[in-house]
Amino acid sequence: MTNAQLKDELVAYSKTIGIDKIGFATADPFLTLKERLKTQQQLGYQSGFEKGDIDERTEPERLLPYAKTIISIALAYPAKLENPPKGVKGKRRGLFCRASWGEDYHTVLNDRLQKLEAFIRERVPGAKMASMVDTGALSDRAVAERAGIGWSGKNCAIITPEFGSYVYLGDMITTIAFEPDTPIDDQCGTCNKCVDACPTGALVQGGQLDSNKCIAFLTQTKEMIPERFRKKIGNRLYGCDTCQVVCPENKGKGEEYQPEFTPDPERVKPELLPLLSISNREFKETYGKMAGSWRGKKPIQRNAIIALGHFREEGAVPKLQTLLVNDPRPVIRGTAAWSLGEIGTSQAVDELETAGEKEEEKEVIEEIEKALRKTKEQVDR
Repeated sequence: MTNAQLKDELVAYSKTIGIDKIGFATADPFLTLKERLKTQQQLGYQSGFEKGDIDERTEPERLLPYAKTIISIALAYPAKLENPPKGVKGKRRGLFCRASWGEDYHTVLNDRLQKLEAFIRERVPGAKMASMVDTGALSDRAVAERAGIGWSGKNCAIITPEFGSYVYLGDMITTIAFEPDTPIDDQCGTCNKCVDACPTGALVQGGQLDSNKCIAFLTQTKEMIPERFRKKIGNRLYGCDTCQVVCPENKGKGEEYQPEFTPDPERVKPELLPLLSISNREFKETYGKMAGSWRGKKPIQRNAIIALGHFREEGAVPKLQTLLVNDPRPVIRGTAAWSLGEIGTSQAVDELETAGEKEEEKEVIEEIEKALRKTKEQVDR
């Protein structure tokens, strides 16, 4: 069997196992990407979640000796929630981004890649392969762009003609030399809607992201979120979809997707108050199979507290007071103080003053003092 025949068989097989798009790229070094990553590093725009150094991320042969081809796969995910539950006063709700709907995409894409590997191994026993999804050193987006899956949009996502940017990406490096596919020309043109709509200005310009300002990144951190970003987060519990929602290329997209990604409305748009007291076991049982659970419950709880402050949910004051006084985690106590300050009722002020007399952590004391100043200014006005 020739490599061309194997490629045809592989493409046909991919469609039978739930791969929406597959493309083939050379394993040559990503020289343009290397320079861009150096610039990102110099500007301090990296998130810290990146794996590997710049050479590993741009030179496939460092990951698999004698690499010849990188196979890129894309699986579509949904953009619309059927019959979404509505949040009301007393039962406010948060939101997980679309990339966390349904089963964790790492699990699903790894399953597909393992099947592709087995298919290749049966036909070419001596072939070497190395697969990765998101957490590997390679840039999934750079590979997908080279492999003709889509073009790299100004929103820093791969945009496919068929599914818009609502796709997950995975890669497989192999020692087999397949004929590469043709990249797709950039279609963004003069459109700048994603850059203009970014809530925090994280899209510095088309195709350049300051990760430290990105809500998708901020919601995954475990530290105190800088105050200037808290109101921008709104009721987001994990991730942000703004730059995708405003993209004209995504209009009418997101209706075709793999069944594993079908969302449970109650999980992706949960009530906020129960999250404040959820146990580790309950969190794992309810959210453990979602991509948005990978950092554990602490970031989700912190974001839920911010969301309650965003809504100025007066009914949350008793639970926020309990967290402010009793929770062992300074980040949770400090965020609860901020939220009580946003709510600003007389009861919230009383709880802040009481907690301030007992608190010993400097960061939390500062949050309590700022919250009390804010409420005093509101009263004076």
